[in-house]
Amino acid sequence: MATACITQTTFRFHEISRPVVARFDQPHASSDGGAVLLKAVDDRLGLTARLSEAIGDPRQPGKISHAVVELLRQRVFGLACGYADCNDAARLTSDPVHKLVVGRDPLTGEPLGSQPTLSRFENAVTPRDLYRLGTSLARTVLDFHQTRLAGAARLITIDVDATADPTHGQQQFTFFNAFYDTWCYLPLLATAAFNDERDQYLVAALLRPGTGAATRGVRGLLRRLVAELRARFPRARLRVRLDAGFAHPKLLDWLDAEGLEYVIGVPSNPRLAKRVQRLRGRARVLARATGETIPLYGETRYAARKWSHRRRIVMKAEALRYPGRATKDNCRFVVTNLRFSPTMVYAIYCERGDMENRIKELKAGLAMDRTSCSRFVANQFRLLLSAAAFVLFQTMQTYAHGTVLADAQVGTLRDRLLKVAVWIERSARRIVLHLPQSFPWLAPWRQLAAAVGAT
Repeated sequence: MATACITQTTFRFHEISRPVVARFDQPHASSDGGAVLLKAVDDRLGLTARLSEAIGDPRQPGKISHAVVELLRQRVFGLACGYADCNDAARLTSDPVHKLVVGRDPLTGEPLGSQPTLSRFENAVTPRDLYRLGTSLARTVLDFHQTRLAGAARLITIDVDATADPTHGQQQFTFFNAFYDTWCYLPLLATAAFNDERDQYLVAALLRPGTGAATRGVRGLLRRLVAELRARFPRARLRVRLDAGFAHPKLLDWLDAEGLEYVIGVPSNPRLAKRVQRLRGRARVLARATGETIPLYGETRYAARKWSHRRRIVMKAEALRYPGRATKDNCRFVVTNLRFSPTMVYAIYCERGDMENRIKELKAGLAMDRTSCSRFVANQFRLLLSAAAFVLFQTMQTYAHGTVLADAQVGTLRDRLLKVAVWIERSARRIVLHLPQSFPWLAPWRQLAAAVGAT
C-alpha cells in the first residue's frame, strides 16, 4: 500500500520556472484502459467462456471467492496487458479496469485473485482438462473463421513448428538438449491460414519434453486438427507445411493416406547432393558471369531407405555471391506431392518461414516461455493461457482491418490500444471510462471499438 512518504513526489527541472508535482492519489484510475477492447473481442469470440467450461472445478461452491472463469480471465487479460506471471497478480488485484473486464464492479467489487490463488488454480488443472482446453481453443478459432468466411475456404494451409523453451529450475520433463545446448522444453505450435491470406492463425499449442523425436505428438495433433477442419470446411484442400526436422517416413505415409497436400523440407545427404550437382554447377557458372546470386530449381524422384515409395523432391541450387568473398553454395530439398513447378513449390515452402514471427510474438509479447512451474501439467496450462491471449490479439487484428494497426504485432497493439490511462466513474445507470483527449491512437481505437460492437 502507498504510504505518506511516497504519495507526493516533486520534480524540479531547469527549463521550467515552477516545480512539477506528481501525486499518486487517484483511487479509481488505471493504466490499462484499453483492456475493455480485449473484453469486447472476447465477448464476440466467446473464448474464455468456452475455455472455462473445459476446466473441472472440484471446489465446494459455498467456499469459492473466485470462479474459474474469473481466474482464467484474470490470467489471460493480464498476459495480454503485459503481466507475465502470477507474481504480477498482487499488482492487479485492485485495478478497476481488470476487475471490470473479469466481470466485477470496478469500484466496489472484491479484489481479484492473489498470487497464491492463481498458483493453486494453475496447479489444479488435470491432463483431462488440458485435452479439453486444447480442443476448445481450436474449435473456437475455427468456428470464428468459418463464420467469417461463410464456410467458403478453398485452401487451408497448416503450419507446424517447434521451438526451444529454456528452463532454469526443477521443472518436470525438462532435459538437456544438445542441439540447443540448454535444458529446455520443446513446445509444438500449429497455425492455419485460409485461402491466399498471409495471416497464420494459432490453433494449437502442445508442450513437449526437452528431448525426443522432432515428430513427437505431430501426427496426433494433425489428426485432430484435420478432423475439425474437414467438419467445418468439407470442400477445402488441406495443405501441410513442415521443416526438415519433421520428414519422418510414418508421417509421410500418414499424409498420403489422408489425402493431404504437403510441402516438407528434407535434410541433405550424399545421394541428394549428387543429384543436385549438375544444377549447382549451372548456378555457379551463371553467378560468375553475372556477379549476382543465382538460384536455380529442379526436381527428381527419390526414396530414402525407410520410405515406402519414391516421392517427388524439389531441389534448389543457389550460388551466393558477396563482394570480396568466394562463391558459396546453398542447396535445399523439399518433398512434396504438389504438381506445381519447382519454383512455385519452393516459394510455397518458403512462406512457412513467417511461422518464426508468430513464435517470436508469443515469446516476447505473451511470455510463452514463462514455464516456471515445477509440474509439467501446470506448464502446459501456462502455454495454453499464452495461446489464448494470442488468439484474442489475432482476432483483434482481424477486426482492425482497414486501420493503421491492421498489420501490427502484439507489442504494438498493446502499446497503442491497451496501455492508455483511464479514470472510472460510476453512476446508478452506467460506468463511464474517462480517457485522455490527447490519446495519439484515438482514431484506430474508435474504429476497432465500433467493429467489436460499441455504439
